[in-house]
Amino acid sequence: MKAIAFALLIIALAIEPARAQQHFAKWNDTALVLDNGMVTRIIKLPSLTGSFLTTLYKPANGDFRYFQKTNTDFQFEVNGIVYSGRSNWKLIKVNQISDTKGGDGASVTLQSADNKIQVSVNFLLYPSSPAIRKSITVKNLTNDLFKLESPDIEKFEVEEYSASTFSWVCHDYGRRRSIGPYESNLQDALITVHNSDWQQGIVIGNEAAGVVKRTSVFWEELTICTGLTHKDARYPFRKWIKPGESFETPQVFTMVYNNHKDPDEILNTDVADFVRKYMGVRLFELKQKPTFVYNTWEPFYTNINEKLVMEVAKAAADAGMKEFIIDDGWETNFGDWEIDKKKFPNGLKPVFDYIRSLGMKPGLWISIGSASPGSKVFKTHPEWFVLDEHGSYTNLHTAGSGIRTACFGTGWYHYIKDILLKLSVDYGLEYMKLDFTVVTSPYRYDHTQSGCYALNHSGHKDHNESLFTNYEKVWQLFDELHAAKPNLFLDCTFETMGGLQLIDYALVKHAEGDWLSNYGMPNELTDLRIRNMAWWRSPAIPATALVIGNPEMQDSGWQMHIKSIAGALPIMLGDPRKLTGTDLAKYRAWADWLQLMQNKYDIMSFRQDVNGFGEPMEGMWDGYQRINTDTKAGGIIGIFKHGATENERQVTILNLLPEKMYTVRKAVSGDVVLTVTGAQLAATGFRVSINELYGGELYEVSSE
Repeated sequence: MKAIAFALLIIALAIEPARAQQHFAKWNDTALVLDNGMVTRIIKLPSLTGSFLTTLYKPANGDFRYFQKTNTDFQFEVNGIVYSGRSNWKLIKVNQISDTKGGDGASVTLQSADNKIQVSVNFLLYPSSPAIRKSITVKNLTNDLFKLESPDIEKFEVEEYSASTFSWVCHDYGRRRSIGPYESNLQDALITVHNSDWQQGIVIGNEAAGVVKRTSVFWEELTICTGLTHKDARYPFRKWIKPGESFETPQVFTMVYNNHKDPDEILNTDVADFVRKYMGVRLFELKQKPTFVYNTWEPFYTNINEKLVMEVAKAAADAGMKEFIIDDGWETNFGDWEIDKKKFPNGLKPVFDYIRSLGMKPGLWISIGSASPGSKVFKTHPEWFVLDEHGSYTNLHTAGSGIRTACFGTGWYHYIKDILLKLSVDYGLEYMKLDFTVVTSPYRYDHTQSGCYALNHSGHKDHNESLFTNYEKVWQLFDELHAAKPNLFLDCTFETMGGLQLIDYALVKHAEGDWLSNYGMPNELTDLRIRNMAWWRSPAIPATALVIGNPEMQDSGWQMHIKSIAGALPIMLGDPRKLTGTDLAKYRAWADWLQLMQNKYDIMSFRQDVNGFGEPMEGMWDGYQRINTDTKAGGIIGIFKHGATENERQVTILNLLPEKMYTVRKAVSGDVVLTVTGAQLAATGFRVSINELYGGELYEVSSE
């Protein structure tokens, strides 16, 4: 009888007249129904007391086989005691919630049977998206401090055999495939679990930062979980919550889907759309996105001065660069961040003013969490710095005593914020490259050499808590910088993120870009590595957030550098003074073309795979397209031959309006290749011929 009554309730909720304002959540005392026409999820609520379980989660149309009839929904530990959706809860209230990106849903507040904990389970859905975004808020109802650990924000029980046996686990930004039990690493901002027999799967996106995010698939049990690292992890999450206070976890998002033959289909469509429209990515808040950036690091390294920078800036401007970034070498030391007056006798402001006079935006490198042992700040405030497990000052970045790493759970936070605000507001900086380790290092493999072991820092009670809170303080700093200067481009490097070539959703919600690596070869090896890295991390991560160095402007193959890196954030290094007048004019033509494409199609907000072209590798063809999937007006497409034996490939273009006429033109020259409908471009496309062993072509696709 209870089953019949529950079924009737679901039917009643489903046919309830729509409210005046569209909402995606409906509920009564026993059930919560989430439905936006794309996805349906039903949660059994406690009837006075009882469990909180997901009983149905599927695409709104068609079948879905992955999950069992009851799912734990969430789980965490407080002081070593496990609480989950299967625990005994009292229903306190259900509220409608929303966010600034069009999200709408519900927050369910529960109280534990032991009256020690209050939990709010928060769900958001978005228009025309299969994503369900979720967080949990844990409140301490006791009179004592307690520790929160091992939070699984989502926990689903899967079907007994076929789901775990025949599913691909697509990890590392959804690109690398494996079979069987999987526990994530720091690169797993997104995982897809895909059963090709069923043509169904689930996307799991984790918006936690760096090394403290965790997703597991069939790991020690037949479940799919995502949230924060467990207490037995190499980098365990912990949060100490004071009496009467609450802590909200980072959000995660999931998408269930059916009728997809390949998991990359949903990466290129629904995932990319959700990240661009609804996640709150900083890059998409910029009124003007960068289209061609120059950085001084190679070949000058720290050997820079006022005369050299101005000479290089003039040549870079002649080449059409839009941003000019002064890298390391301008400062007297790390920590004090005072200008080296021997190198820059007039300070940096006249240099920045000169860069602006050339039509470029000025930028600067700085290490946000580092100080030299001899710096005034370290001598004055040693209590602001990280301690290792033995209680000694340390350099988290690399072994040795060259620098000291600051802890953001101290007065360092306000100190470095004031420095960065002065540089950005008073000096007019438009771009900051923020570097070096603040939590974990890409170059130190002993996990104990991470975080801060100090027990008297206000921002964390112990080492485990520092791993999470220091990330959060960095994000808070970035948000305050943006509040003061909304169009500031923050390039938070992979070294600051704490892992080799690491980028994730936590970063892109607070910083515009991530310097991912330095590739210094002067030939096609650099081009391949650029395209491979961009392919690997997109379309899960916005392509223009991928800052990939170090192609040099004077390389003989510089045009291939531009074509390759136009699929991410176009950035060049090198010495433009070495270019001939003819080459400077060619650079200017490329720079103007990229800016024109951005002005016409907003290409820097989009990137998709090219149908039939896979991962860039030796002996193959590869490609990318940056088509505006909102307006369908067009965009660009890049096609590359990398040591392949065949000289021709047929190229098709997706994401266009089938009935509309489009013209394909060669980049820069504007030579017309063909004019056909969007349907014809998707079905038969056009032929690309490349006779060189290593070569590539860029094209404009236009509806004009």
